[in-house]
Amino acid sequence: MTYCLAILTQAGLVMAADSRTNAGVDHVSISQKLFDFSVPGERVILISTAGNLSMTQNILTLVAQDIKQGAADNINTLPTLYKVAQYIGNLTRQVLDEHRVWLKKDGIDAGCTFLIGGQVKGEAPELYMVYSQGNFLRATKETPYLQVGEIKYGKPILDRVIQYQTTGLEEAAKCALLSLDSTMKSNISVGPPINIVMYEADSLKIQYRRKLLKGDPYLESIRKSWEQSVKEAFKNLPMLYWQAPSENPSEDENWLSLKNVYNI
Repeated sequence: MTYCLAILTQAGLVMAADSRTNAGVDHVSISQKLFDFSVPGERVILISTAGNLSMTQNILTLVAQDIKQGAADNINTLPTLYKVAQYIGNLTRQVLDEHRVWLKKDGIDAGCTFLIGGQVKGEAPELYMVYSQGNFLRATKETPYLQVGEIKYGKPILDRVIQYQTTGLEEAAKCALLSLDSTMKSNISVGPPINIVMYEADSLKIQYRRKLLKGDPYLESIRKSWEQSVKEAFKNLPMLYWQAPSENPSEDENWLSLKNVYNI
């Protein structure tokens, strides 16, 4: 499994991904899942992958091949990020249609998903999620982040912190790492190295990137600080108020009893 996420704010974009692949307990390895296809000064295009590794590698190979061969439609020539998402969706459908029947015979899930974020010169920064079927959705101001893979453990902090208008890029990057760390804490199929990129809107170049290995001092420090802060906040929560029993037991409304629930 994997966990990749992308956050779009008024200030720009943050994308992050783990590097663990898992095809059972005996087949755990490391594979990069965040890729930079940018052309500085012209466009920034970041792609993160999840799902069947052979499918995503096949699709990205075709993407690179189209660039190298100067195909009429490639991610360096398409006029908008919407068109880039459409292009990736078409390639995904093409590759899966070619292999799906044979993978299905062996019970292998061919599904894969892509996060595509960035900015084309003259356009606003955007963020898309492309599905196996080739269709896609776009992040909005109301829902400014997208996730793929093991999303449930890292989602709560994103829901509570990320706001399109007010969240700064440094805050978004820190939130992305905490989201990944929360996922790694609860699911062993997600793990380092973690790749993270921060892009400032309208700069049209990637200036901030980090690869955090297992035991990275910064990752360790925010994990410990976050855990201590959560425990402290938990201790400071008000105690639960319990309903007092009636002085007359016969008048006490016990809504847990079978008699009350089933009218017996």
